Amino acid sequence: MTRACFFFLLFFIAPAFGDERPNVIIIMADDLGYGDLSPYRKGAPPTPSAQRLAGEGMLFTDAHSPSAVCTPTRYSLLTGRYAWRSYLQDWVLSERMPLLIEEGIETLPAMMRSAGYKTACIGKWHLGFGREMDAYQNNEFSIGPNRVGFDYFFGVPFSHNSSPEMEVFMENDRIVGLPEGHRVWDPVGLTAARRSLENTAGDLSSAAVNFIRENRNKPFFLYYPTTNVHFPITPHAAFRMGARGDDFEGLYDGFVAEFDWAVGEVLKTLDRLGLAENTIIMVTSDNGGLPKFGGNNDPWSGKKTQIYEGGHRVPLLIRWPGKVEAGTVCDEPVALQDIYATCAEIAGTTLDLGVAEDSVSWVPLLDGTSAGEFIRRPLVHHSVQGLFAIRDRDWKLVDGIGSGAGKFRIGLKDPEAVVIRNEDGTYEPFSFEPVLPEAKKGEPDGQLFNLANDPGEQNNLYEEHPEVVARLRRHLEEIKAAEASLWR
Repeated sequence: MTRACFFFLLFFIAPAFGDERPNVIIIMADDLGYGDLSPYRKGAPPTPSAQRLAGEGMLFTDAHSPSAVCTPTRYSLLTGRYAWRSYLQDWVLSERMPLLIEEGIETLPAMMRSAGYKTACIGKWHLGFGREMDAYQNNEFSIGPNRVGFDYFFGVPFSHNSSPEMEVFMENDRIVGLPEGHRVWDPVGLTAARRSLENTAGDLSSAAVNFIRENRNKPFFLYYPTTNVHFPITPHAAFRMGARGDDFEGLYDGFVAEFDWAVGEVLKTLDRLGLAENTIIMVTSDNGGLPKFGGNNDPWSGKKTQIYEGGHRVPLLIRWPGKVEAGTVCDEPVALQDIYATCAEIAGTTLDLGVAEDSVSWVPLLDGTSAGEFIRRPLVHHSVQGLFAIRDRDWKLVDGIGSGAGKFRIGLKDPEAVVIRNEDGTYEPFSFEPVLPEAKKGEPDGQLFNLANDPGEQNNLYEEHPEVVARLRRHLEEIKAAEASLWR
């Protein structure tokens, strides 16, 4: 869709729910497991903010991150596309790699800004900078969050577990506190810029609350990807749950409690400013949890990085006063790239078939008065090693053996990790070269599960149902080959 056509449609198409377009807040935790929040698991430590959202909104039982690791999910949420359509074919971005979002891609924040929203990203970025290798190391930050549609960015450039010299905050296109004349890799210069891990959640919370306050008189879109609960497990002292310093379980519970507190700070701010009734808030996670540090994915098998349900089935809570019936539960399979099309419908924007091609709107699920019908389609899952799976209702086909979480031939910091940019601005597909297992002679070369009968994915039905395998594999190949939406 041309820019002129977009603005023509924007002018003549009213927002889906009247002139008072709601604010939109997306809070995405890092590595929060399906069973880490009390609305999802009996016996989980109390998370009162999540409990409040479940009581005032809708709880999804079958929501999925597009990938079992963080960078690809963030790409998918902001573009409405599976990340394997980008140059990154597996794992996550290293600090050396260029911005993953391609030139010319219509992003979610850019779409919301064009629809009249003030846009901000506050929290973890981890989608790269620049158009060439090593832009971050060379202090070239202008091609990053601001370039893809965010009016304001404050947060962490990569991850909570970055190297010490990268434990910094960024505001828009600069490192906060970096002395003039110093480079990002200068340990002397970064002494003043290094952030406190224990205070990071509080600092991000303050920035999010300030953004809401400053934009309370206009529609705003806030993407708030927290650093909680990614390792290292560093809750502020106020959330340590009385645990000893070496008590991972207690510390992790405190880290989850700190995340829930951050959600509560947003809710309280909306209440105080009289914005709650006209604000949609979504709370979710970028992938499954890591039991090694205390994460809980019950009742699903698997964990972060893996193709099994625990790797990508995530909590999702949505509150939309006046539209979402309080205390409801949705069992429909959905994926986080759908947030793009959902926001587009809310903002009154019509998407071209070539934009956000893997995204469908949740509005028919959220709003009982909606005239639309939710589009049911197969979901594609992706593991850290790039192992594919496809889910269609009760059936799930894993297109290979194993969990999809193993070794790579290239490391994140290896000099071989070089992304090649073509003359036309596109990139060559890049892989860290996963070491994938091969089926032994006489054994099936894939996995098929019926999640209704076998939610723990223990009984491989691959050889018993060749017709289901063939159908799902055909759907998977059709989706991988698609250059425009198959569902709109």
